[in-house]
Amino acid sequence: MAFMGRIAGAQLCSELCGSLVNLRTYSSRVDWKQLRPVILRRIKNRSKDYPVRRMIPVAQEVVRAREILTQGVSILLRAVPVHSCKFCPEIHVGAMAHQMKTCYGFKRMIKDQPHKWVPGGLNNILVPVEAFHLENMFQDEIKHDQRFDYNRVPAVLELCHQAGAEIPDGVLYGRDQLFVATEDNNQNPAPLLPDELRLIGQRTLEAWERLRLGVTKLLLVYPSKVCENCSEVHVGLSGHKARMCGVFKFEGWRGKHIWKKAEVDDLVPQKIVWHQRPHDPPVLVNSGRDYYGHAPAVVELCVQVGARASPRYNCMMKEHGLAAPIQMDQTT
Repeated sequence: MAFMGRIAGAQLCSELCGSLVNLRTYSSRVDWKQLRPVILRRIKNRSKDYPVRRMIPVAQEVVRAREILTQGVSILLRAVPVHSCKFCPEIHVGAMAHQMKTCYGFKRMIKDQPHKWVPGGLNNILVPVEAFHLENMFQDEIKHDQRFDYNRVPAVLELCHQAGAEIPDGVLYGRDQLFVATEDNNQNPAPLLPDELRLIGQRTLEAWERLRLGVTKLLLVYPSKVCENCSEVHVGLSGHKARMCGVFKFEGWRGKHIWKKAEVDDLVPQKIVWHQRPHDPPVLVNSGRDYYGHAPAVVELCVQVGARASPRYNCMMKEHGLAAPIQMDQTT
């Protein structure tokens, strides 16, 4: 038995030694001086593939849809009032603001407080999201001391610019919108008929859907980043180095961003609001919070002038849901 064990051990040792001899060894030393020109050449050649020609019509359609959406919302705000809370980001679309206690203040230090409503505007419906304007997506990262050397433009337009869309400077930097808003404030337009409002609302709602669909397609091709701790968005290969994140107290307002992949809701926020159904009371009260529906602010604004929303929002809006009990509303 001992002799057989020695023979088996010798065979096992020979097999292991043979396998070790046949192994191929690699050196961990890399000459980065020789690899650096190769890497830079590949990056330079990669930039020749952008912008993608097939995505240029998509970017142009997004720019047109954004323009129609902005004009439509501006017109609808003349007929449908919007209320904005003074102490939190919540808004309400409708003639009579709700009385639900859902205010949490500036720093989320209070809960279940009544809102203090003030008149809202365009930026409450279409939340502005800005990003640094780059000449091309392959340029060097923006350092912290370079943050004032670059202009800030709407993130959607920056995405379309990098995708190859031709955007006038007046639209890119918002000067045309400011001029239109000034004209609207100086003039007293005639009231629109209900049928005209319904058509404008339907066109605005279609532009909203086209805008979100186009941005979703562009994000599949062009990289964009969003900070995990704040709403900062950067359109490009990697996020910038400007220390502007101020979520945590120990960082102040000079914290570094923690970047992750951006989604369509980061560039085009939906701004969810309470949806008032036909069988709901004129003023939404706190006791019926479990029965009321929700909807994006743009959808709610268009629905209130007679536009027909997409069926995808039916579950959120609870169109066929139960109404709050009358006894509960009377007790509040």
